[in-house]
Amino acid sequence: MNPPPVATRELAREARFNVVWTQELNDVFADVAPYYDRANYIASLGLWGWFLRQFMNTVDIRPGERVLDVCAGTNAIGIALLKREPTLEVHAIDRSAAMQAVGRRSAEKLGFRIQSVIDDVHTLPYPDNSFDVATLQFASRHLRIGRVAVEIRRVLKPGGRFYHCDMLRPGNRIVEKLYYAYLRFCLWFTGFLFRSGPAALNCKDYFIQALQMFYSARELSDLLEDAGFQPVTSKTVFSGMLGFHRAVKPPRA
Repeated sequence: MNPPPVATRELAREARFNVVWTQELNDVFADVAPYYDRANYIASLGLWGWFLRQFMNTVDIRPGERVLDVCAGTNAIGIALLKREPTLEVHAIDRSAAMQAVGRRSAEKLGFRIQSVIDDVHTLPYPDNSFDVATLQFASRHLRIGRVAVEIRRVLKPGGRFYHCDMLRPGNRIVEKLYYAYLRFCLWFTGFLFRSGPAALNCKDYFIQALQMFYSARELSDLLEDAGFQPVTSKTVFSGMLGFHRAVKPPRA
């Protein structure tokens, strides 16, 4: 599948996936929440922890900063941040109460407090200039990411940093075909292994299609710049299959 031109891709993604995004994904993540982290570990061939460490290596944090973890899921990022710097004030927002319930228990077992909000991340329920750092990991394919990027910029303080990680469209067509074939197998295998419910099983094709219509690293950098971030830097691994972005809200003139 060739994605639409970048200029119209956000509109095309919304037209194609709006029903899934608004009516089905909550049930999907409620289904997978109990085994989400284990499924990712298996699907990544044991590299899930390495992915997390690679992302954390891009994140610059300072004592006492306020951090917003967008689409926080099971709080893997918030927990990793607090392990590094316990003085942080970490806030988590996610649309899935089930995922956050798992994340809250994981944080509490370690003695960490993460302030959680269940809400739509397209309209963040925070005042302007509220946070020093924002993070978003492995969720952008399920979002109107252009709109979310604008919202993240709004709630960041001037000079605030946004750190992003997600699966991306590889530049190499052969790699891309092999990538999608492996992902199809992983979705089937983890669904079988963990006895996924109908909500997750019915969305297997969506997860591939959402990636096929997503962005390359360069395209995502351009989108973040269009949202008002400057500078934007990125790096990729595995021939562009996984990308890390750092974007800064410009300081006041």
